[in-house]
Formats: sequence, C-alpha cells, structure tokens
Amino acid sequence: MNISKLVGKESNRLESIRSAHHFKPSIRTPRMEDYLEVIYELVQRKGYAITGDICDYLNVSPPSVTKMMQRLHETEYLVYEKYKGINLTNKGTDVAQGMRQRHGILKEFFIILGVDEETAHRDAEGIEHHLEPKTLEKLENFVKTVKSSPEILRKVKK
Repeated sequence: MNISKLVGKESNRLESIRSAHHFKPSIRTPRMEDYLEVIYELVQRKGYAITGDICDYLNVSPPSVTKMMQRLHETEYLVYEKYKGINLTNKGTDVAQGMRQRHGILKEFFIILGVDEETAHRDAEGIEHHLEPKTLEKLENFVKTVKSSPEILRKVKK
C-alpha cells in the first residue's frame, strides 16, 4: 500500500473519531438516561422509586441523586418533590422505554453471536447510549432476520 492511501485512510479514521466526539449539544446525557432507566425499572418492579434505591443501583451518593432529580425535573423528564417521591413524565417514560428497547436489541445481538447473557447485558449497557437511530434500526432488522431463520441462526452461533 502506498503512503498516500495510508495517510488518506488514517485521515478518514481521524475525522470519524472527531465527529463521534462532536455531537450537537444535547440536553439529555447518557447519565440522565441511566437514571431514567433505573427509575422506570424500579417503578415497574416495586410500583415506586426512591432516592435510596437509585443510590444503590447506580452506586452514587444521595446528594448526587438529588442533584440529578432536580435536573431531570427541570428538563421535564420527571416530577420530583423532595421527600414526596419520583414520577416519570410521559417524556421520561418514553426515553426509559426506548433505552430498554435499545438494550434488548443489543443484548439479543450479542447472544446471537454467542456471548453469554451476563456479558451481553454489560456490553449492551456500555454502548446503548451511543448508537445512532439508523444503526439501531439496522441492528434490529438483522436480529429479527436471524432469529426468524433457524438455519441462519445455527450458522451464526457456530
């Protein structure tokens, strides 16, 4: 390979790294999404969410949870009244359900590849916040296609 082709490929790679770190500013961060997911799951499991449980699941301090609850309240993802409880708004519920769906698609994809379930959960959690919607759509189509064909599924799992 000649030097100009190598430099061109490296330049393209550098540009892709740059663009991955220069997303348009977003009000919603991956950390906010984690909080919304945990609150949603707690409400689904227990019927309510309290700051102590959020501290436990996210391994953060009570003041950190309080600060994030205020931020999520200000951005209209939840209704938070100190000492009264946490309720997701429709906007917050939509985000949490979307993250749950992303996680499920990624987990299924990794399991199809032969990754054990625990690792698949961890890996899905690590990247679920960073996929473009089009990429997720393609991944979901791939998972559905492979799962609908036992022959393809067997070949992929080899």
